[in-house]
Amino acid sequence: MPAKLTSNAMLTLDFHPTGRHFLQIPGPSPVPDRILRAMSLPTIDHRGPEFGALGLRVLKAVQQIFQTRQPVVIYPASGTGAWEAALSNTMSPGDHVLMYETGHFASLWQKMAGKLGLKVEVVTLPGLEGWRRGVQAHLIEARLKADTQHSIKAVCVVHNETSTGVTSDIRAVRKAIDAAKHPALLLVDTISGLASAEYKHDEWGVDVTISGSQKGLMLPPGISFNAVSPKALEASKSAKLPKSFWDWEEIIAMNKTGYWPYTPNTNLLYGLAEACDMLLAPEHGGLPGVFARHQRWAAGVRSAVSAWGLEIQCLDPAVYSPVLTGVMTPEGVDADAVRRVIYERFDCSLGTGLGKVKGRMFRIGHLGDCNDLTLTGALAGCEMGLKLSGVKLAGSGVQAAMDYFSAHPAAVNLAKAA
Repeated sequence: MPAKLTSNAMLTLDFHPTGRHFLQIPGPSPVPDRILRAMSLPTIDHRGPEFGALGLRVLKAVQQIFQTRQPVVIYPASGTGAWEAALSNTMSPGDHVLMYETGHFASLWQKMAGKLGLKVEVVTLPGLEGWRRGVQAHLIEARLKADTQHSIKAVCVVHNETSTGVTSDIRAVRKAIDAAKHPALLLVDTISGLASAEYKHDEWGVDVTISGSQKGLMLPPGISFNAVSPKALEASKSAKLPKSFWDWEEIIAMNKTGYWPYTPNTNLLYGLAEACDMLLAPEHGGLPGVFARHQRWAAGVRSAVSAWGLEIQCLDPAVYSPVLTGVMTPEGVDADAVRRVIYERFDCSLGTGLGKVKGRMFRIGHLGDCNDLTLTGALAGCEMGLKLSGVKLAGSGVQAAMDYFSAHPAAVNLAKAA
């Protein structure tokens, strides 16, 4: 049981009695030991020559992660900051933005846009249906075709919706915008998708890609990104929303020599350099190997959920997320109560249901410092917790996952985390 905080006590963070805590939320993800060691190195002068070399190395590596030849702006902020940066650099007060809602994080981005003074129009499927399927590109195309005056300045979508376990087809969204012959910018949040699910900023015609450090990049929270297209850079020249801290222009200018216009989070950049080395290592398959690994893990977890006889949150197998799996609990079963049992009895943290699905589902993350045995252990904790909570299961999900992993060996070896 976690230590309880009293008014006179210090908060005990390392309270797990023995062994490693199973952090199976869909981010922040477990951080590999070699990244933690890299981050523990002494902080250096962020105006000195060593830092300039580090900055250039990291900036080049993250371009490969985003699969772009265009600038990638790195902020000492969470993904929420990168949301704001994307909007403030491209929009002016009162601009009309079309935002597709696939889940809780898409809805939070909408709220931010409204607070920034933008005119927000939301498109989605009715009721809970919109939170169980990916972006419906034909709805975006139809709305843009109806916008004959080109009032809409940007289309905003979430690539991997962390709250639901759905990975939308961004290429289809780009095709929809092109089919409508509409000049709107395409802004995409891949905070939880980057470095876990396939993502191609340049090839897919994205204007601003937003991401963060604490998911597939296997870092603690504290770094976020904007990958920007030439069209987005051009739009930023006339954008009127306030953007002092977030302003791309000065950052990109200083990045040419490996520096930032303000104090960067130096030690997280050490970790980012190490993470990029791990993700891009050709001996472990590079990014294609990373994407295949996450697809395999996701399939193993879904085999467990199916064996339990429970419903997966995402209704469309074509857009199942390789990053996380949402598990719907039976009618009348409080998913948060189940999560609490799993946490307190088996030291395993699972993601809670958010927004419309709070209390109705939990989320299993399969990303970060993870392997087959990690996931099998986490699924064992889930299975025991579900049974202790009185949920009648159709069969053993643990056995199903073991059978899947045994029958489908990984194509390449895992990168060494230690």
